[in-house]
Amino acid sequence: MSFTKCSLLALLAFHGICSLVSGYRVGVGRADITGPPVEINFMGYANIKQVGRGLHTRIFSRAFVVEDDNGHRVAFISADCGMMGYGLKREVVKRLQARYGDIYTTDNVAISGTHTHGAPGGFLMHLLYDISILGFVPQTFEVMAQGLYLSIKRATDNLVDGKIFLSKTVVLNANINRSPSSYLRNPEEERAQYEHDVDKTLTQLRFVDKENNLLGAFNWYAVHATSMNNTNKLVTSDNVGYAALLLEKEYNPNKLPGKGKFVGAFCSSNLGDVSPNIMGPKCSISGNDCDILSSTCPPGEGECFASGPGRDMFESTQMIGQRLAEGALNLLNEQSQESTAREVTGDVRFIHQFVDMPNYNGSAYNPLSRKLDPVRGCQPTMGYSFAAGTTDGPGAFSFAQGTTTDNPMWNFVRDFIVPPTQEDIKCHEPKPILLATGRATFPYEWQPKIVSTQLLKIGDVLIAAVPCEFTTMAGRRLRNQIRAAASAAGGIDTEVIIAGLTNIYSSYTVTPEEYQAQRYEAASTIFGPHTHTIYMDVFERLTKAMMRNDTVDAGPSPPYMNDVMLSLNTGVLFDGHPIGTDFGYVKIQPKKEYGINDTVKATFISGNPRNNLFTEKTYFAIERKINEDRWKVTYTDASWETKMVWHRTNTILGFSELEIYWTISPQTLPGVYRIRHSGEYKYILGGKYPYEGLTQSFTVSED
Repeated sequence: MSFTKCSLLALLAFHGICSLVSGYRVGVGRADITGPPVEINFMGYANIKQVGRGLHTRIFSRAFVVEDDNGHRVAFISADCGMMGYGLKREVVKRLQARYGDIYTTDNVAISGTHTHGAPGGFLMHLLYDISILGFVPQTFEVMAQGLYLSIKRATDNLVDGKIFLSKTVVLNANINRSPSSYLRNPEEERAQYEHDVDKTLTQLRFVDKENNLLGAFNWYAVHATSMNNTNKLVTSDNVGYAALLLEKEYNPNKLPGKGKFVGAFCSSNLGDVSPNIMGPKCSISGNDCDILSSTCPPGEGECFASGPGRDMFESTQMIGQRLAEGALNLLNEQSQESTAREVTGDVRFIHQFVDMPNYNGSAYNPLSRKLDPVRGCQPTMGYSFAAGTTDGPGAFSFAQGTTTDNPMWNFVRDFIVPPTQEDIKCHEPKPILLATGRATFPYEWQPKIVSTQLLKIGDVLIAAVPCEFTTMAGRRLRNQIRAAASAAGGIDTEVIIAGLTNIYSSYTVTPEEYQAQRYEAASTIFGPHTHTIYMDVFERLTKAMMRNDTVDAGPSPPYMNDVMLSLNTGVLFDGHPIGTDFGYVKIQPKKEYGINDTVKATFISGNPRNNLFTEKTYFAIERKINEDRWKVTYTDASWETKMVWHRTNTILGFSELEIYWTISPQTLPGVYRIRHSGEYKYILGGKYPYEGLTQSFTVSED
């Protein structure tokens, strides 16, 4: 039997040894996913007092689509939200299939949250994650579903022949480990392999067309989007979102935020124990260091709270975001000189499997006994230290991190809700169980039991989509495991990227050693001490199967719960305005003149911003006079320099006001400006009607 060169290559490609791919079609897209900015709780800190009162920056979905010569395609989304829920992903795929057929499926679409803690919640469809939001919020769910879909649609519509480049850089002074005592539980010889106790490498995929015109850049970096603390009540994309705005501003000159062809994203990675509040935890009153094991302070010294490098949370957000953006920009500038980037080549593949974590049974090698130990998952639970919160956002009552003993009073409260079984208690040791979420079924599932595991392969780059927050060492081990499995099965060296908080949310994953410490991240590792070991096993199998072009069982699908969602959030009843005014009336006009670094303020009589989210539009615009007949929009509600704050001034009569702030940056051109506000009001007898308000003009001078 003889083979032509082509047929031999085809055979090798079939077995995963080489790939018959000469190039890619690539596309990028962006869409607005800003939910209701007022009267809805934010998702992230689980703080019931953190109810939206306005808008600082809009939040976006950013997508890339890659297709190889064989027609194999993957889509990846980084969305400015806390995390992803599977009900939301299911809806996005449904809309994609309505337009494109089976080109997009659950298997080849990955949706990752940036982990901002400043975006409206109510879209996760599991009670524990939505309870602080007062339940499901259909308005949040719909705007996110449509925006996520639209970003992939735009990326698809923008597909062109192109190339992909990979590059990496180190970004310092942007993250610290918020559970260093847990990290030290990992073996000393393992820790010695790494310079830092967090990952400081920024990994970038750059997308260009055939003429090397830049289309987009997606950057993965391990850091919590918690520079904005739990007192913030303005919708924000936080530090990674600000970095994305800076990157897009650089390559979309003279475009407003959220506009322009270039798409730049900063995506989550193994950020579980990683904080942007690099000044470290201090006692809020005394300023002394917190206890390193429990993150508590002595009586009278206040709460243990970590802070960023700025004078306030806004400046800290800017500083961390600028450092991330500078790292990404340096890579892009170097790449223009063809210095450090390498081109990605090879075929596109993907693999996905649902895993029933509580019923997972396997084995793992024990280096101490040199035997295979049985490994099993547990029913979901949350430990005592979960209620302690973190140094980014402390919890309530007297809970402390590192708690490994229970309390009769809290056990009574736990058992009144739903008691854990003795099997649960033993399975989760040494975690003392505060909430037996896996046993709770009223009014619907409290936390997921079935999770999504997924790999996307673009040439020799493997993106591991994990359904939770992996800690630093947990992510490092997973990367090494996948890299070794790919080498064993496919004979190639790969670059492995951990994409966190993807497809479905199941809280945290720590290493087995870190689990023993039972700090916040361990207490929130819901499937027990073997959670990480199970993921290592699953992803090793998936990697080998994908590299060999084998298929795997799809696994049991998560339950459909759209029809059982409950919500305690009320809609807008009606809007009213004081006698002698109307909607859009300017109650407080700007001053006549301002200088650089001054803040302009205007107050409008308004309707409720929930009446119209102005998706892909803006609630207000800062306009600059060009000539007698023409004004140009220079800033919108998506701009970092602006803020929108809404107040209910009379609940019975439905009165409300909208304050608009604009801090004049040094880059602002001198001239004549005005502020235009657009909104909708809800009439008491039904219907919504648009209105508009316009301030008097004012001057911005150079001095």
